[in-house]
Amino acid sequence: MPVTGIGGFFFRSKDPDGLAAWYLKHLGVGAPPGAFVWDQQAGPTVFAPFKDDSDYFAADRRWMLNLRVEGLDDLLASLAAAGIPVETRAEWDAPEVGRFARIHDPEGNPIELWEPAGA
Repeated sequence: MPVTGIGGFFFRSKDPDGLAAWYLKHLGVGAPPGAFVWDQQAGPTVFAPFKDDSDYFAADRRWMLNLRVEGLDDLLASLAAAGIPVETRAEWDAPEVGRFARIHDPEGNPIELWEPAGA
């Protein structure tokens, strides 16, 4: 196959610099100002279109970013300490898949945090 992975994720923002700083500070996603590349670990990536009427994420959003994480409990504690609301549900977790939590960035974009099983 000619495609070897996702090369970027591009989206519009009301405050691109502020939002980039939020992602870098709270999630370690992105690169410092002036840099564009975020080096990340290799691992599984799910590419899955959902039905238009899916209730898996908010109906008023066309996408949800899923980030693969290590140390989900520590990350959730850090986010909560920063005043970022975190949602977890037991039914989202599965021993063979992993654990999940949801947050929203300052512009209301949904972010799913996924700690794969065995991580």
